[in-house]
Amino acid sequence: MKKIFLVMVMIFALGKVFGSNALANGQSQFNAGVGFSSWGVPVYIGLDYGVHRNVTLGGEVSFQSYQDKYNDNKYDHSIIGISGNGNYHFNNVLDIPSNWDFYAGLGIGFYIWNSPDEYDGSHTSGLGVSGQLGGRYYFSEKFGVNLEFGGGNVISGGKFGITLKL
Repeated sequence: MKKIFLVMVMIFALGKVFGSNALANGQSQFNAGVGFSSWGVPVYIGLDYGVHRNVTLGGEVSFQSYQDKYNDNKYDHSIIGISGNGNYHFNNVLDIPSNWDFYAGLGIGFYIWNSPDEYDGSHTSGLGVSGQLGGRYYFSEKFGVNLEFGGGNVISGGKFGITLKL
């Protein structure tokens, strides 16, 4: 717990030094990229919507495939994820420059794990709850890159991608 608190304090401090650009109420942004996972390399697309000065709600769809060895046999798997998230953006609280955006939040999703019928392993479809901590850097008013770390879902290591304000 102390490590998590220390990381949060460091990120807030970096945010204060470097800056932020959250969505305005009623504004949308499109996100796409790749994730970090022990089950292959996921790709994702998502949409966030500003519901308050510092709060966004969003949805995301992801896909990943990988090969697994179980009982000396190789099996091909794929995972489709459909999730929603809510994030609090620290832009106004930290008074950071407009080309940066730092946020943290929670998500919930359903993951459809496709495995061959003869596979007896432990991978199953189901509901997942996650947490995330991330940031964006905007190169212009509409285009930026994002980096997010998280846990609790099939893209549990994090993700990296682009952001386009709509």
